[in-house]
Amino acid sequence: MYEYDAVSRLRDSQLGDARVHDIGNYIIPGKLWEAFVSERQPVLLIDEIDKADIEFPNDLLHELDRMEFFVYETRQVIRAKQRPIIIITSNNEKELPDAFLRRCFFHYIRFPDKETMEQIVRVHYPDLKKRLLSEALEAFFEIREAPGLKKRPSTSELLDWIKLLVAEDIPPEALRGDPRKLIPPLYGALLKNEQDVHLFERLLFMNRKRKE
Repeated sequence: MYEYDAVSRLRDSQLGDARVHDIGNYIIPGKLWEAFVSERQPVLLIDEIDKADIEFPNDLLHELDRMEFFVYETRQVIRAKQRPIIIITSNNEKELPDAFLRRCFFHYIRFPDKETMEQIVRVHYPDLKKRLLSEALEAFFEIREAPGLKKRPSTSELLDWIKLLVAEDIPPEALRGDPRKLIPPLYGALLKNEQDVHLFERLLFMNRKRKE
C-alpha cells in the first residue's frame, strides 16, 4: 500500500530541514495506492503471492473487499476511483488462506505441451536450428517426466539450457541417448539438486539395462 520513510525523516530533522513538519513528505505510495488513485481502470499484478509472508494474503482482505485503506501516519483514507482488475499468481509453494481464496476466481495454467513450448522457445531464439530445438525438447520433456523428481525443470530453465547449448556450440547429436553418458550435457541448467541428478541417473541406468 505505502511505505513510511522514517530514516529520511530522522536525517532531515537532524539537518534542520523544514520538510519534517509534514509527515506526508515521507509517505511513499505503493502499487495498490497507485492503482486506487488511477483515473483509468488499472490492472494490478501481485506476482507469486505464495512467496510472501504467511500473513500477507490475510492482510489484504479488508483492502480488497472495501477497495480502500487507511494511512495511519497522515490519517487519510485512500479509496479506489476505479475498481482495479487484480491478477494474483501463485506457484502453490504454500497453501493460501481459505478466506482469501473465497474472494478469488481460480484459473489453473497447465504446463505447456511440446508444440506450445516450441513456440515459446522460438520467441526467444528465432534462429535456433530446428534439429537442435527438437532434440533439446525431447531431452527436456524426458527429464520432466522422470518419476520422483524433487524439482521438475521449468520453462525458464529450458531457455537457460538452450542458451548454454548455443553458446557452447553443442551439436544436436550430443543430446541423444548416448550409452556412455547418462544425462544430457550442461544438465546443471535443468536439474537443480543432487538428489534429482542421482535419481535421473538411476532411472536411465535401469532403462538401459532393460533394453539390453
